[in-house]
Amino acid sequence: MPHSKTPIAGNGLLDRRLFLQTGLALSLAPIVVQASYRPDYMSLPGAPLNPYGKPSNFEDKVTRGGISSQPGTMGSGASRTPLQHLQGTMTPSGLHFERHHAGIPDIDPDQHTLTVHGKVRQPLRFSLHNLGRYPMVTFTKFLECSGNSAAALSEEALDVDCSRIHGLVSQSEWTGVPVSYLLDEAGLDPSAQWVIAEGADAPMMNRSIPLEKMLDDAIVALYQNGERIRPEQGYPMRLFLPGFEGNASVKWLHRLEVSDIPAMSRQETSKYTDRRSDGRSEVFTFEMSVKSTITSPSPGLQLTEKGIYQITGLAWSGRGAIRSVEVSADGGKSWAEAELVTEPGVQALTRFRIPWHWQGQPAVIVSRARDDQGVQPSRDEWLAKQGSESFYHYNATQAWRIDERGQAKNVYL
Repeated sequence: MPHSKTPIAGNGLLDRRLFLQTGLALSLAPIVVQASYRPDYMSLPGAPLNPYGKPSNFEDKVTRGGISSQPGTMGSGASRTPLQHLQGTMTPSGLHFERHHAGIPDIDPDQHTLTVHGKVRQPLRFSLHNLGRYPMVTFTKFLECSGNSAAALSEEALDVDCSRIHGLVSQSEWTGVPVSYLLDEAGLDPSAQWVIAEGADAPMMNRSIPLEKMLDDAIVALYQNGERIRPEQGYPMRLFLPGFEGNASVKWLHRLEVSDIPAMSRQETSKYTDRRSDGRSEVFTFEMSVKSTITSPSPGLQLTEKGIYQITGLAWSGRGAIRSVEVSADGGKSWAEAELVTEPGVQALTRFRIPWHWQGQPAVIVSRARDDQGVQPSRDEWLAKQGSESFYHYNATQAWRIDERGQAKNVYL
């Protein structure tokens, strides 16, 4: 291994194994021992027990951000996960991003049912109690809105934080009943090719899903992070499609119609399609491509003093597992491989990190991820391929400029 302070790439990037050196962590941020001090909480009784826990009052700024609704509405909009304030890869349920088209319905689970019909041998209707008797599967997967990161398509780089650009992605442990079990019991007609999933919200939002996906790894999710899914995530049940754009994982699921053709509904024609520069649009582009972002340092997280810092972030792909992540501190002139802190999972968030010796110099930090099928493109590469009229599925690299004061700002390379 190179000497701990020997850069392996431009502008101070150090070997990713630096943090593994014994005792090094103790020297990164020393604390001078002061005279003995005993705060009141070490001598007085604390708060009583609560039936449901909540974060510390001192963490009240760690909330969903970028909350916005369409003009004239209260519930048609989104809120974003504060990625820059989180570590690991799991998103607390209360910080999972939201995207609604007509607010959050208040559904009585005892009255709610799921109907499977259409091109099947026998239509079936399931209550929440019925579904709870089926074998369930559990997996940890990310969910990402296809409009995530579209803020980076602005003509000029927006002066916003990481969550405002990339906060429409979250990860949870999901538990539910495989859709294949229900379709098998209903009996598929040989002509079946699509399943139209419909929600019980006011617009009855629906999407057409290829039958192949529904028979593969789709579930009717009943639990999120060990508890019943929350109302904003589709209580009492939602469709969950690993690796597919979030809009297709229909919330408040109440109907699955097996069909030989797609519905061609509003949410898969005028919306959630990829417009090209020639005016045409691609439809049913479900998979979320390889992407990464540095969450720290990032806007709002100022470097306070010179020294060794951890550049860390998240990488993910709907097409498979993350294979590697590289980081640059000189705007892409040179790259160094980052350490994957968490075991890369298929269609799951992966945490990466690399040590960086910041000596007060200006820098432009950026990450790029590689999955089973390729490498994350630059912004120019993405625009050249997708065209300037596109909005969804933006997955280009993201750069932050660090100035001499240690403050970060969004920039385009």
